Amino acid sequence: MSEVLSYIEKESLIHKMTGTTKLVFFLLWSIAAMITYDTRLLLSMFIAGLAFFKISKLTWQDIKIAVIFMAVLISINMAGIFVLAPDQGTELYGTRHVLMHLFWRYDVTAEQLFYMFNFLLKYLAVIPIALIFILATNPSEFAASLNQVGVSYKIGYAVAIALRYIPDIQRDYREISQAQQARGIDLSKKAKLFERLKNVAAILFPLVLSSINRIEVISNAMELRGFGKYKKRTWIVVRPFARRDYMAMLSAVLILALSITLILAGGSRYFNPFV
Repeated sequence: MSEVLSYIEKESLIHKMTGTTKLVFFLLWSIAAMITYDTRLLLSMFIAGLAFFKISKLTWQDIKIAVIFMAVLISINMAGIFVLAPDQGTELYGTRHVLMHLFWRYDVTAEQLFYMFNFLLKYLAVIPIALIFILATNPSEFAASLNQVGVSYKIGYAVAIALRYIPDIQRDYREISQAQQARGIDLSKKAKLFERLKNVAAILFPLVLSSINRIEVISNAMELRGFGKYKKRTWIVVRPFARRDYMAMLSAVLILALSITLILAGGSRYFNPFV
């Protein structure tokens, strides 16, 4: 079983880029998507993100669980937007085209649907790049990239350890789960929901204990090696910048500049087709 949200080694153009390049690209790309509601730009970024994902040679099986989890969260968020602010689109775009009346104050309007579509596009524009960044960046290289952009190496190293710890937790969970099932604890779909939740507690307790033990081992090892004694440190996993890195960062800068230009030219963050 493959690990969820952990580094996957591939021979691709994106994997060959430096961690700093991927970090800068992800940050600039995310900012460009967050500051605008221009449908044209967000849709283009989504299509480009899918193209980048194809270039990275990652597969659907690599991201399936993460995408399903994010789809559930996005669905809950979208439902919350409509329930709490059903007229948000009308207020933003200044017009009201009712497509269907539901009940009370809830009307399905073209403006609200368009606003929610743009909100969805913001997620879709960023998610492929975020997954590529997480799955195509070696944790150690990521720590070095954080340090290269000015972040303390202590923070960078902590982030790297956290990323490396994700597959360790998943592996421990599977091992403990298999051991508990061998002892007769039913975690299959045949068991009732509440019974399964109760049995999961038998996994969580030893999982927490193993995590605490691993934390102690790592902290002792870092202390024995004098981690944090000096203000700077060198990195083993650091790639030199190549032409592809400069081109990628320039592309991200241009996307951000285009996002800002569209806002300034239109006088608003929102692309309004109802005018």
